[in-house]
Amino acid sequence: MTGPVLETRDLGIVFGGLKAVDKVSFSAQRNRITTVIGPNGAGKSTLFNLISGALKPKSGQLLIDGIE
Repeated sequence: MTGPVLETRDLGIVFGGLKAVDKVSFSAQRNRITTVIGPNGAGKSTLFNLISGALKPKSGQLLIDGIE
């Protein structure tokens, strides 16, 4: 297969009035290491929870092998 194995497009979630993840877009290519870095409280764990399905995004798309 070609193209990214994982892709997020404008992914977002809000808790109350707090934008925990806002318009995050990136792609992870097959056979490559992709990292997400940032300071404490930046939303890295929340992003992981969105990708894993533990949380449902309020906006954006999550694609795995091109399938939403």
